[in-house]
Amino acid sequence: MRIDLVTLVVADYDPAIAFFTGILGFELVEDAPSLTNDGRPKRWVVVRPPGAQTGILLARADGERQDAAVGDQVAGRVGFFLRVDDFDAVHRRMVDAGVEFVTPPRTEPYGRVAVFRDIAGNRWDLLGPA
Repeated sequence: MRIDLVTLVVADYDPAIAFFTGILGFELVEDAPSLTNDGRPKRWVVVRPPGAQTGILLARADGERQDAAVGDQVAGRVGFFLRVDDFDAVHRRMVDAGVEFVTPPRTEPYGRVAVFRDIAGNRWDLLGPA
């Protein structure tokens, strides 16, 4: 048993794909036409970190309720955790790419950490070795 996908509601597909692949270095696993439950066109877009099994389904917001959830998937908490081997290099690359960090890097018992916002505004922990 494993978690295959988690959904991240975004404002639009292409900027989200560009953020996750171009800035975070994820792979675009799938980008295929699909239909909503009521037959309207949408896309099935999946990204994931290289070598990872679990992916993120980038779902374009559909309607007022989903529009309101963009950037607030987990009620303002850090809800996503990106673990990297070389914290300093990844942090530097992300800062250079304009990623918004809401905390400076710090060292905790579990490793190096800094909180950043994704393209939608959701908070993530960038995590590295202690």
